[in-house]
Amino acid sequence: MISLQGISKKFGDKSVLDDIHATFLPGKVNMVIGASGSGKSVLMKTMVGLVKPDAGRLFYQDLELGEMDGDQRNELRQKIGMLFQSAALFDSLTVLDNLLFPLRMFRPASKAAMQERVAYCLERVGLAGTEMLFPSELSGGMKKRVGIARAIVLEPQFLFCDEPNSGLDPKTSIRIDHLIQDITNEYQITTIVNTHDMNSVLECGDHIVFLYKGRKTWEGDRQLILKSDNEALNELVYATRFLQQFREKSG
Repeated sequence: MISLQGISKKFGDKSVLDDIHATFLPGKVNMVIGASGSGKSVLMKTMVGLVKPDAGRLFYQDLELGEMDGDQRNELRQKIGMLFQSAALFDSLTVLDNLLFPLRMFRPASKAAMQERVAYCLERVGLAGTEMLFPSELSGGMKKRVGIARAIVLEPQFLFCDEPNSGLDPKTSIRIDHLIQDITNEYQITTIVNTHDMNSVLECGDHIVFLYKGRKTWEGDRQLILKSDNEALNELVYATRFLQQFREKSG
């Protein structure tokens, strides 16, 4: 579980996050949504410790991030998996070595044991047998799946996904959505997805936080989001003509 209590952040005179309260539970696909400039990227960076908030408290389970010592922060880093928007694979390394990298850094073991863990993670994301390929030999969807495999190789308790469907076709996007959802449910991970992809939100948004100009103005799930009377949220949800027509027919 991750809990935010009154998180605020300014850059100069510009308020980016304003008194954010939210709780993200394990086994749920928790989503932070909003238009560009809403503050969702800064919120994610704050949660993983890359940005220090000006006010508020952030808890991982019962431990406050701002009060952790060096050893506690190092231990927390090993419990966090990250899926970056661009997958962020090392181009000069094979798929195998990309996944071995965090294992060698945080959980060194025998070569056989680490390779067994890599093989399991690749099989879990449907990429068994790709160990010796380089990122340049992979499609965009395959790179994202390798990114997910690398994110779970340390068996994280917390998984952060930054725009996981960016640049993918609709069919591949749905596959990535379902993979994140399945892994979240199977391992009871606290998963937080930063996105503005409404297809993803409606497909697997178990818990959704909507940011508007740095403030949380709505919270709910994928069923409730279609019934909201929040004007700014509706502008985001029903941005496409198809969904506008759906809204008119269902209304």
